[in-house]
Amino acid sequence: MNPLHVVILAAGQGSRMKSSLPKVLHRIAGKPMLHHVIDTARKLGAERIHGVIGHGADQVRAITQADDLQWAMQEEQLGTGHAVAQALPNLPDEARVLILYGDVPLTRRETLEDLVSKVSDASIGLLTVTLDDPNGYGRILRNEQDKVTAIVEQKDASEAQKAINEVNTGILAVSARHLKSWLPQLSNANAQGEYYLTDVIAMAANEGVSVDVAQPANEFEVQGVNNRVQLAELERWYQGQQAIRLMTEGATLADPARIDVRGDLSIGQDVLIDINVVFEGTVTVDSEVSIGPNCVLKDCHIGAGTRIEANSVIEGATVGKKAQVGPFARLRPGTQLSDSTKVGNFVETKKALVGEGSKINHLSYVGDAVLGKKVNVGAGTITCNYDGVNKHQTRIGDGVFVGSNTSLVAPVSLEANVTIGAGSTITRDVSEDELAVARGRQRNIANWARPTRKE
Repeated sequence: MNPLHVVILAAGQGSRMKSSLPKVLHRIAGKPMLHHVIDTARKLGAERIHGVIGHGADQVRAITQADDLQWAMQEEQLGTGHAVAQALPNLPDEARVLILYGDVPLTRRETLEDLVSKVSDASIGLLTVTLDDPNGYGRILRNEQDKVTAIVEQKDASEAQKAINEVNTGILAVSARHLKSWLPQLSNANAQGEYYLTDVIAMAANEGVSVDVAQPANEFEVQGVNNRVQLAELERWYQGQQAIRLMTEGATLADPARIDVRGDLSIGQDVLIDINVVFEGTVTVDSEVSIGPNCVLKDCHIGAGTRIEANSVIEGATVGKKAQVGPFARLRPGTQLSDSTKVGNFVETKKALVGEGSKINHLSYVGDAVLGKKVNVGAGTITCNYDGVNKHQTRIGDGVFVGSNTSLVAPVSLEANVTIGAGSTITRDVSEDELAVARGRQRNIANWARPTRKE
């Protein structure tokens, strides 16, 4: 099979976005629209992806770098046909070419696979969509045999043609040989004074090349973004599709309209997700996990049977089975909670390995630390891991009990079954089974007279 090359048109300014950011870098589900299109091209098995850029080219290149990407510059905005022509020298003659748009981010792989399958030496593939309101789109013209013969842009269409509901999406699959023959023949003798890519459809029909049509399952697949209202519409549609997928796979959503998936989320069965939960990056949630409202989970793994209570933030962490996190907990990158652990309200962890059955119940900071099994960390405990220049580690053995309001000044080690008296500042290692108390001695002064206000 001939190799597939994908050309993505991403040179437009997007003036209606009212933004200094190039239009294709505005985000859907936390990811630039252009990156959605590139990811889909990769799923299609494209040998090479060609980005045609112009406005904000340096910004686009800066955040879109990969070995399979090749850039072409469109210095002047002279139409879609002119844009594709900029990539033409980089397309091998034997290639199949799929033309996509950086501001049409949500076309499904299955739709495009169907379109690409229609490309041969005797045929090209055209993606169309039938709309109740076709206003603003180029109309598909067919002959008496129902064969596509041309596309007419709305500004050039007659009143009869404007009544046609089948419209052009702009997405086209064609052999590179045909493109190299037809693009040089394009003319800008039209109402826009531009070189329309759509004119190649009439050229194909005139040469007896069949124009085979594919259509998307939903019109949102081919909806482009010209302003922030349309951006928000696509965001909501995308999130609605994610909600449907999650419920189909075994999740119960408190409100399917109030969940945001901004990455790759995998779930097990019988997962409960309350309102306003945000998933970012790569997240895996095992079976029978419960996630409370207003939580953010990013690049993490949550073990089966775990409860994530309200308003917790988990990033770059691994949580074991039947653990409890929150409410109002923050697990920072490098945190690993073993099975049956508990990290309670207003607790923050970072690079902390917490052993099975251990508890950090409230109001504590544990960073750069290794905790054994069945450790109890009292409220207000902190590991003093930073000396202003370097980070140091705290090691806590199995069965240690740390009293409330304790400061553990790293590097320090507490061996198994140590007890730390509340209010202590621990600066030296503590041996197994020892009690460590490090606080100022209490004085009680009788008959103490409180200070009075001076007149």
